[in-house]
Amino acid sequence: MRRALLAIAALAMTGVSLFATAGNKSREQAPSHRQGQAGSKSREQAPSHRQGQAGSKSREQAPSHIQEQAGSKSREQAPSHTQEPASVGASLLATPAAGRFAALALACVHREYPNKISHSLRDASDVLAPHQLTPAFYGCLDWHSAVHGHWLLARLARTYPDAPFAIEAKAALAVSLTPQNLQAELAYLQGQGRGSFERPYGLAWLLALSAELHAWNDPQAREWATAIEPLETEVAARLDAWLNKLRRPNRSGEHAQTAFAMGLIADWAEARGATQVLATVRSRAQVFYAKDRNCPMAYEPAGEDFLSPCLGEADLMRRVLDTKAYAQWLEVFLPQIPRHTFGHPAVWLAPEPVVDRADPKMAHIDGLNLSRAWMLRDVAAALPARDPRRKALAAAAEAHRADALPAVTGEHYEGGHWLGTFAVMLETGGVRR
Repeated sequence: MRRALLAIAALAMTGVSLFATAGNKSREQAPSHRQGQAGSKSREQAPSHRQGQAGSKSREQAPSHIQEQAGSKSREQAPSHTQEPASVGASLLATPAAGRFAALALACVHREYPNKISHSLRDASDVLAPHQLTPAFYGCLDWHSAVHGHWLLARLARTYPDAPFAIEAKAALAVSLTPQNLQAELAYLQGQGRGSFERPYGLAWLLALSAELHAWNDPQAREWATAIEPLETEVAARLDAWLNKLRRPNRSGEHAQTAFAMGLIADWAEARGATQVLATVRSRAQVFYAKDRNCPMAYEPAGEDFLSPCLGEADLMRRVLDTKAYAQWLEVFLPQIPRHTFGHPAVWLAPEPVVDRADPKMAHIDGLNLSRAWMLRDVAAALPARDPRRKALAAAAEAHRADALPAVTGEHYEGGHWLGTFAVMLETGGVRR
């Protein structure tokens, strides 16, 4: 498997103003109560108030209101090679491993406690349980982990429709992604004082979840995709407005990092035809990062990072620049990438050791190693085929992958509630696939 990965790497969001307006005004109104339903193990683990039914069967057509016409200015400016990452592909993620990662998400998407909410209280009436505040995404310790836990389940069930875990994954998604739950999520997001809620990390993951649902050729998934569209539109509008106002990017290695979120947003915009948002990402990326040079990799990581500031930026810019321009930009931005083809180039960037996986912040380093692996891989794939830096990048990617994947277990909830998503991002090739 490692040889296959190495070979591949070596060879190789005002909603109406953002989208076309032809849109699905016939969505059914959800009942005010939640209808209980017995069933799968994942439903049994959900709190009793959340036993919602799978959605309506009346929506069979894929939505069209987000599909903008090709040929716009932003598409004309897109890199000629589209900067598609080198997907590891489903064939390299064995079904047992996929089942292990699915089990992590199934164990937490409807587990309400422990819970770390990011919640602004307007008055005493806002003192509510997580499931009352955000009834679709209240598990997995925090909102953003709940969102990308659902992305994990959708990605794996779509990739492995006949796997044993797929039925349970779809049952869990059906419990969460009801029209009434998603409408409540939208109402919460639009509440007073929540203009920066989960921005940008959690909101970017919400777009990734929507893109995955819309890419899934499945009747239930089409219902969920339709139900999530109003929330998707609100999130995309917020992120677009935010990026246009933001004067300087956040260069941290945690949730606030601008570059990582922009990458997720760009992939969503490409997949959904949201050309205005895509143009915003590309133009702001140029403003934020085009003149950067000599990124200090030697200063990384901070003790609680789960994203590399330097690699996160490099991974974003491969989506913005064409092959030649990207190769030149990377030479200035990360001049320390080795060019030699002898020895063992992985020592250029070795995986970081994890001291205490029971510590919720120190466990971030496992996520750093996973995200480094896919970023290194995709940066290598964006370079010209004969670029001598590809070998060092691919070797470092494989070293991080080999070190990090065995650590993705449910032994400690501190990492188990979220690391599965990063493992699936690495093993299935990112949001766009």
